[in-house]
Amino acid sequence: MNLKIKGTKSKRAWGMLCGVLAAVCYGTNPLGALKLYAEGMSTGSVLFYRFGLAWIIVSIILLFRHETLRVTRRELRVLLGLGLLFTVSSLTLYLSFHLMDAGVASTILFTYPVMTAVIMALFFHERMNAVTISSIVLSFIGVALLYRGDGTAVLPWGGVVLVLLSALTYAVYIIVVNRSKLQLSSFKINFYVLLCCALGMLLYSLLSGEAITLPHTATSWFYVAWLATVPAIMALVLLVYAARWAGSTTTAILGALEPLTAVLIGIGVFGEQFTGWLAAGIALILTAVVLVVVGRGK
Repeated sequence: MNLKIKGTKSKRAWGMLCGVLAAVCYGTNPLGALKLYAEGMSTGSVLFYRFGLAWIIVSIILLFRHETLRVTRRELRVLLGLGLLFTVSSLTLYLSFHLMDAGVASTILFTYPVMTAVIMALFFHERMNAVTISSIVLSFIGVALLYRGDGTAVLPWGGVVLVLLSALTYAVYIIVVNRSKLQLSSFKINFYVLLCCALGMLLYSLLSGEAITLPHTATSWFYVAWLATVPAIMALVLLVYAARWAGSTTTAILGALEPLTAVLIGIGVFGEQFTGWLAAGIALILTAVVLVVVGRGK
């Protein structure tokens, strides 16, 4: 999948499509994670097999494409940084699933477009207008409403912190992909990213004392394969093209479909509650992101 598209407008259109598809793919994370947790697998085991199997698949694809794995020292430093960022983002998100509904966690995660806009303004001198500032305020009000949960009991602060850390590292990941200008195929980039993630999960398991256990049922292997292909390979490959062609902030904004996908999975598959507080929080966060789009468009 080494797409060659001519024309700025065509690239932007394809980049936006890739961003939408990447968001939907990444939004299916709770489907595989919660099913594997129910099968008795630990967070470390789930993520190790997710990244490990994804790395094996990407390696086979590169073998058939006859692509060399050679990279420069600069490229290797960037790739290692991307691997570290995605490892932290995935680990903190998956840990939060133990503390709160997956749909709520994935919605709080969607503060990353605003974080992306703030980082681009502070460090890369992108203009921060009144609309963008308003969107930041709305997004944090939305998170506050989500924090109230069903209106009677607050969400665990530890879970909220984990998701916000996941959002921050995911925002930085998108920016690095866009700003580093890596002249590598998406599969080659993710060969190194996924390898770093798998090794990172081995290290986490050693430090946390969680043993890496094999999936012991056909159902477990199915959901491991799902996590390896859909929210790992497909999402990461599409994300590279989206960030390259549509830009960092636009790619983050298109992630609006990610929490919506996760919420629908949580309600439809796992019977999670959808309350007025959650609806208001989701609406404010999505409104904030729409304002970012409008502001950048103007």
